[in-house]
Amino acid sequence: MSEKPVEEIVFGRIAPCIAVRDIEAAFAFYSQVLGFKKIFENRSPVGFMVLKKDAAELHLSQKRDHQATVVNVAHMFVDDAAALYAKCQSAGVRIIKSLAEKDYGQRAFVFADPDGNRIDVGERTR
Repeated sequence: MSEKPVEEIVFGRIAPCIAVRDIEAAFAFYSQVLGFKKIFENRSPVGFMVLKKDAAELHLSQKRDHQATVVNVAHMFVDDAAALYAKCQSAGVRIIKSLAEKDYGQRAFVFADPDGNRIDVGERTR
């Protein structure tokens, strides 16, 4: 078997896998607040889900003893960060960093899902 150089290997999609304590509660949040649809789930009871909205994809994995960290677990690009920020505020989502214009060319904020997972949201402004 010949080894192909990594420069010649084509990578496909990559999606963050987010650990959650209660997968059904996490699905309710991501679907009702952010508009994601479930496109796959495994097992009974369900321990893994794939959610999708437009080009964004998230994988949820149930881990009953999950403890969130203080680092962002995913970065989502959207076309209107201010609108999503307002939606998160009206839904009572915990905001970690308020909406702000960043010097690196984004309008961005960070929120925490019900399990404390931090999601960084950005909109390219240049």
